[in-house]
Amino acid sequence: MAPKKPSCLRSLLLPLSLTLLLPQADTRSFIVDRDHDRFLLDGAPFRYVSGSLHYFRVPRVLWADRLLKMRWSGLNAIQFYVPWNYHEPQPGVYNFNGSRDLIAFLNEAALANLLVILRPGPYICAEWEMGGLPSWLLRKPEIRLRTSDPDFLAAVDSWFKVLLPKIYPWLYHNGGNIISIQVENEYGSYGACDFSYMRHLAGLFRALLGEKILLFTTDGPEGLKCGSLQGLYTTVDFGPADNMTKIFTLLRKYEPHGPLVNSEYYTGWLDYWGQNHSTRSVSAVTKGLENMLKLGASVNMYMFHGGTNFGYWNGADKKGRFLSITTSYDYDAPISEAGDPTPKLFALRDVISKFQEVPLGPLPPPSPKMMLGPLTLHLVGHLLAFLDLLCPSGPIRSILPMTFEAVKQVFQGVLERNMRDKLFLMGKVGSKLDILVENMGRLSFGSNSSDFKGLLEPPILGQTILTQWMMFPLKIDNLVKWWFPLQLPKWPYPQAPSGPTFYSKTFPILGSVGDTFLHLPGWTKGQVWINGFNLGRYWTKRGPQQTLYVPRFLLFPRGALNKITLLELENIPLQPQVQFLDKPILNSTSTLHRTHINSLSADTLSASEPMELSGH
Repeated sequence: MAPKKPSCLRSLLLPLSLTLLLPQADTRSFIVDRDHDRFLLDGAPFRYVSGSLHYFRVPRVLWADRLLKMRWSGLNAIQFYVPWNYHEPQPGVYNFNGSRDLIAFLNEAALANLLVILRPGPYICAEWEMGGLPSWLLRKPEIRLRTSDPDFLAAVDSWFKVLLPKIYPWLYHNGGNIISIQVENEYGSYGACDFSYMRHLAGLFRALLGEKILLFTTDGPEGLKCGSLQGLYTTVDFGPADNMTKIFTLLRKYEPHGPLVNSEYYTGWLDYWGQNHSTRSVSAVTKGLENMLKLGASVNMYMFHGGTNFGYWNGADKKGRFLSITTSYDYDAPISEAGDPTPKLFALRDVISKFQEVPLGPLPPPSPKMMLGPLTLHLVGHLLAFLDLLCPSGPIRSILPMTFEAVKQVFQGVLERNMRDKLFLMGKVGSKLDILVENMGRLSFGSNSSDFKGLLEPPILGQTILTQWMMFPLKIDNLVKWWFPLQLPKWPYPQAPSGPTFYSKTFPILGSVGDTFLHLPGWTKGQVWINGFNLGRYWTKRGPQQTLYVPRFLLFPRGALNKITLLELENIPLQPQVQFLDKPILNSTSTLHRTHINSLSADTLSASEPMELSGH
């Protein structure tokens, strides 16, 4: 693939990337040397020091910047997932454009002189919506995900017959930069232990990619028994607080010879709504890395740059109770959410330099930041006033409520479903009941049950099941993109509204444009768009995340108007204001115990008219 016109930074890197590609394809190889417990790259001993970066969490215009910083940190490889649901939103409909252009990302990595360790799934976890599996799989309610269920295998086969031929030219022995590929992901933690499924995947990868590419598995120590498979190289994952000696000794039971590999060495951790921001100390992370490198192990640091769960893409975990993952995926990583080097990065670079050469010269400085506001937003109208625009094809009529998957409302949110399963409302005979159900994200790790969204059982009035529903799948992004260039009218209301309500504001930027962080003091919970781009979810009253990262490329410079659109789902502040800060606030968790309305497995719902309603 011909590279795009190089920028100045790319021009500096181009000679490096050309040296990577110099050997002829027939002389290039990446193999396991079991006699000496090491990898060989083109016949020479090789150890990778890698970092994870997810192209789907970083806008395309920022890929080159992030990859350059990773290379300058001393890494010689990157590791990343391919989320199936990001590329096949509907069965047989594929999207590899823009920030979904996987081949363009591989090219950017080559320009940065970085080898690639690819993790295409089909399941990826990654704290991503449904672990990367498309929710349309659940239209077959009895499907058994991540098993040898024929329905699941048929969908997987169809997807990989599209994806894997695209990456075949980028395999290292074909002249590309992909040195190894993972089959599935942490399968031993799933609970199914279906070796027929794993053998099917291994055979599919071999059929489509050939025999030369190194295929491997990754599991935590407890998952090695069900996650490893003969013929696939076994690797393990663990963090700084774990017993390295004990875990590598256990790994040797499954892989007696060959290099030791930690495929996920945790530099930080993810955040959940309602918990504190997670951190890992610099000293613990650097000490663990140095000890592994002294053993000659290859290491991938997860994450090296976390990025952002823009839009509705964050997933959820179930650890006794349901935990929804925040919009920010900063991860306390060496490169911050905004792409800035941190003290952790410089400390890790010092460790790496003891074992291999690192590029000379200083790292690029932090990006310029911007402050603006406060800005007072104007009321646009209640969400239900826009049903005709949000659902132009009209409602779906059904005797009983249907799940999101059944009405093809594909992936519109995250989860929050830990509270009571009954709600009692009082009302008059003939009152209309409107229920808004919010999907707070499908489970991304550990569960082997399908995670349906919506009202899984019908509401009950007294002893009577409520029937004859009209369901409106709400395509809010489409509406906001249509609104974006328009000056919306200000709707008069006699008093401050409550419930799902749109607010908006246009504003200029008089100075220079920089990266910034949107702060929403006093707002409760909702979604925000900047110039039609979905920044993601805010949940100010819950925390810990109090700001949303706004990359500078989303903002128009001097002389043009920018537009912010906000959908508040619960309570409007007395002063509907927002402001842009030059620093993020990621660690401010409210101690206020709030009541969350839940019904069955609906994540959050609200009703517009009072009546007695109970779920069971």
